[in-house]
Amino acid sequence: MRKFFAILTAILLLISLFGCGAKPYEAEYSLSNPNADDKTKEIYDYICDNFGKTMLSCQMESTWMGSPDYEVDYVFDTTGKYPAMRGLDFMNGDFDGVVERAKEWDKKGGLVTICWHTGVGNSGYNESKSDLPDFDRLLTEGTEEYESLMQTWQLAADALSELQDAGVTVFWRPFHEFDGQWFWWGKGGADNFVKLWRLMYDKFTNEYKLNNLIWVLGYSGDVKSGWYPGDEYCDVVGSDTYDNGSTHKKAWNALEKITSKPLALHECGILPKVSDFENDGDVWSWFMVWHTDYITNNDKDNLSEVYNSPLVITLDELPDF
Repeated sequence: MRKFFAILTAILLLISLFGCGAKPYEAEYSLSNPNADDKTKEIYDYICDNFGKTMLSCQMESTWMGSPDYEVDYVFDTTGKYPAMRGLDFMNGDFDGVVERAKEWDKKGGLVTICWHTGVGNSGYNESKSDLPDFDRLLTEGTEEYESLMQTWQLAADALSELQDAGVTVFWRPFHEFDGQWFWWGKGGADNFVKLWRLMYDKFTNEYKLNNLIWVLGYSGDVKSGWYPGDEYCDVVGSDTYDNGSTHKKAWNALEKITSKPLALHECGILPKVSDFENDGDVWSWFMVWHTDYITNNDKDNLSEVYNSPLVITLDELPDF
């Protein structure tokens, strides 16, 4: 019996000295999902802390240029730096490929953002623009259209769940450029879009328990009023521009009137001089240059200056989350 109590005392002493597990991460800023995992909270704190001070570099990938690393390798060859964040797309049902590349980028210490060009069913870019659903039926539980939509969403949820299991936080950017109304998800107008966004948020957050997502609401360049689903349904709000060399100050001003959340330039083409962001007063959370010709058409000297600026965070400068 004495031996038993001696062992028990030793165990209790070890627990008191070292604890019985890591303490939960105490977040400084609140994500829309209160059940977000610790890594996701830490990354969001990093975004919020640096918003308006520095910008993360981000590069969108393609998968049809001989290598899915075509763009990030071009950036490195031109600037000597890799982007801090990599942009991926579930387009054409590339769930397995996106998951694999997201895991690899995460292992390198990078961040990932995922969008999804798809029709109402699991398809690709053409369908994302040509589909024209009946939104009354699409958003009514029990209809054939609703059930079909849920089956498609399940595919994305399964892929995001696999990333969650692997410890990968995702800046999730569905239904981008919604207010431009060229994709099907915007064709039903603002009210239907808000219902659609909130439906996906509820499904992915409360039903599928995806606690590794930072929800990115991506407006088109115009930032039309009346489309905002509410602060409780997103974490980062952004806009994009292909007005070459623009810092997109007009969109920044419009977004600041909508929310106090971090703002992102979630798509662009030709980057301006990095000093222009400072001079215009719109230091976004990140900029993401689009793939293929959009990145290669950038002036190489300017691209190198941007990536080597103290204002811009690259892969080697990210903390170990």
